[in-house]
Amino acid sequence: MEAHEYLQSLVAAARVAQKEYEKMPQAQVDAAVKAIGKAVYDNAEELAHMAVEETRMGRYDSKIAKCKNKSKSTWWRMKDLKSRGIIERDEVNGIMKVAKPIGVVGCVTATTNPVINPMHNSMCALKCGNAVIICPHPRAKGVGVRTVELMNEALDKLGMPKNLIQIIAEPTMELSAGLMKEVDLCICTGGPGLVKVAYSSGKPALGVGQGNVQVLVDRDVDYNEVAKMVITGRTFDNGVLCTCEQNVICPKDKVEEMIAALKANGAYYISTQEEADKVRESAFPDGIFNKVWTGTTIQQMADLAGLENVPEDTKVIVSCTKGYGRNEVLAKEKLFPMLALFTYDTWEECMEIARANLAVEGMGHSCVIHSNTTEHIEAVPNVVDVSRYAVNQVGGTALGGAMDNGLNPTTTLGCGTWGNNAISENLWFTHLMNVSRISYKVKDMYIPSDEEIWAD
Repeated sequence: MEAHEYLQSLVAAARVAQKEYEKMPQAQVDAAVKAIGKAVYDNAEELAHMAVEETRMGRYDSKIAKCKNKSKSTWWRMKDLKSRGIIERDEVNGIMKVAKPIGVVGCVTATTNPVINPMHNSMCALKCGNAVIICPHPRAKGVGVRTVELMNEALDKLGMPKNLIQIIAEPTMELSAGLMKEVDLCICTGGPGLVKVAYSSGKPALGVGQGNVQVLVDRDVDYNEVAKMVITGRTFDNGVLCTCEQNVICPKDKVEEMIAALKANGAYYISTQEEADKVRESAFPDGIFNKVWTGTTIQQMADLAGLENVPEDTKVIVSCTKGYGRNEVLAKEKLFPMLALFTYDTWEECMEIARANLAVEGMGHSCVIHSNTTEHIEAVPNVVDVSRYAVNQVGGTALGGAMDNGLNPTTTLGCGTWGNNAISENLWFTHLMNVSRISYKVKDMYIPSDEEIWAD
């Protein structure tokens, strides 16, 4: 069966399932969503083990945590929210909103999140009455197939229609590009090139921009606590997440305190440009990221760069810099457990360094602010253009939504027009529904005179 015919058969089966599924009430829909999230939660260890073995990147413990935390936070946040039928009545303005499914949602998923990408996208899609077709990364097809098997087993126990969730078991670039053209909407979580293909498919597409999380550190914080949080975020899953901290920007008069705190919490500090150059030349030859470094361990990084005397118990490598923005290649996104350290004199300079680094990579994505000064915190959005700012939190686990913040749990982080994305928020089920609006004439609505409307 040739590619086009194969994709059409998947979509046809999905449409049959979706038409049956969309007739189900909110309670049954929610039961289905809960079931697929719980399937991943209950099988986190198996799926994490498969993901590490197949993709050869990331950490087993981190992937278990991702499976458990993302599944429970997603279900908890959406469990009582309406997504079927009448979802809102605005009596004041005479508007009634009715949720409608999109139909068949295609999901092109990343090798960095081969389990929670399909799970989260499926939970959001099914919440709105849609069917899903997943195209995994070729290097994660085995764990992708197993994830979908487990989710479908959970749906079968509830008597849900067959083919609500399908997966392309042998993914190729041709099939991923073709899928985007056949479905009603595509979610694309991958590199800039793949996202561009999605936006060129002729169908609505929701993609993501590149991450490069800047960490702005103020003078009025506990540097030991900041170091703990930064290292936790930077080392999570060996630094492959787009939400992981990348660059620490701290005051010049506090830099020794910052370095000492980082070292006390497991960092190895590169203090000389000679050693830093070894990393630059190996990780970014000719200024381009060397994919061999993706998800590497500390010792693998040391071997690749020729760094000597890096302790075996090191959690993260921190490097000095020789500029910022386009003058420092280490200002780019680093998909391995390494931080670049930058210094500033004033908070205005701190924000400018963050802005310049993001102009190289990561515009529109995220940053982390460690400060207890409201004025400083609230000044950042006026200078640094990103879609989300985590204040005094671990970026690696907070920016994608967490149980203790108000960001929607997601694996797809929109970067707005700064990152050439259609959304500037965390992808949520509300992005996967159509909404019809019924408008009633409001009997007693106040209508001002022309004079009132145009008065100063």
